Amino acid sequence: MELLGKTNIDFIGQRNISFIISAIISIIGIIGVIQITRGAANMGIDFSGGTSMQVRFSKPVPISEARVALHKNGIAKVDLQEIKDSNKLLVKIDKNTTVALGKAAEAVQVAFKKGFPDNAFTVESSTEIGPSIGEKLRKDTLVAVLISLLGIILYIAWRFDFKFGIGAIAATTHDVLAMFAVFFLLNKEINLLFITAVLTIAGYSLTDTVVVFDRIRENLHKNLKGAMDNIFNASINEVLSRTIITSLTTFIAAASLFFFGGEVIHDFSLALLVGIAVGTYSSVFVASPIVVLLENRALKGAKA
Repeated sequence: MELLGKTNIDFIGQRNISFIISAIISIIGIIGVIQITRGAANMGIDFSGGTSMQVRFSKPVPISEARVALHKNGIAKVDLQEIKDSNKLLVKIDKNTTVALGKAAEAVQVAFKKGFPDNAFTVESSTEIGPSIGEKLRKDTLVAVLISLLGIILYIAWRFDFKFGIGAIAATTHDVLAMFAVFFLLNKEINLLFITAVLTIAGYSLTDTVVVFDRIRENLHKNLKGAMDNIFNASINEVLSRTIITSLTTFIAAASLFFFGGEVIHDFSLALLVGIAVGTYSSVFVASPIVVLLENRALKGAKA
């Protein structure tokens, strides 16, 4: 299936502009990662410690009234989310609240019983994470991301060439940093679901990059005398329809989760949407131009 037909776009010629855009995104992403490492970002209870509960009422309860009921019972630092088309509330209590760790779930139930005596409720789920475990999870998560990126560069270097490996790791790292940048700027919660999306997009971006690299390698073998920029441009244009169709169909699936998946996976699907868009961009405007620069430098060195 060809969406665009034959194209002749000079992607490599736009590399200076794309590098500037990517540098800005990456810098913001690095700042976000530093803040997350320090625990200064909007950390979910997975990484900071705290209590998470899902409560179902027999009758609808406005978030404002639920917040007042909790505040009256000494629970001030609380995040409430309403789950649409149901009588459910998602209650997240920070570790720094005045309620002792291990007693938060009980305190919430007491507050709701006092605040809504005529509205029966059940606790469908309750999770408590201590601050030391949250800190360990945060460190282990960063290690997991770094190991996955190292695995990517080793795989690409073995399958193609070390220069291709550098391009792939640059693009994948760029995508990961872009997701951190967006969530940091929007003050979205950083939790394990977000990290799951990050690792998912790392794999997705790699797959997209490999498709482009495969075509480049084929054309390099066919036309070794052509200018490197022309070979890379021709290769990217040849797989452009495939890249757009794949990304578009995946984007539609993630968009369905975003709009219809409910509150619990809303941020997860948002991370997927950002990652798919950025991953498609990086395969064309980050990975390939970097390999071109390295190949041209190698050719100059060989001639010298």
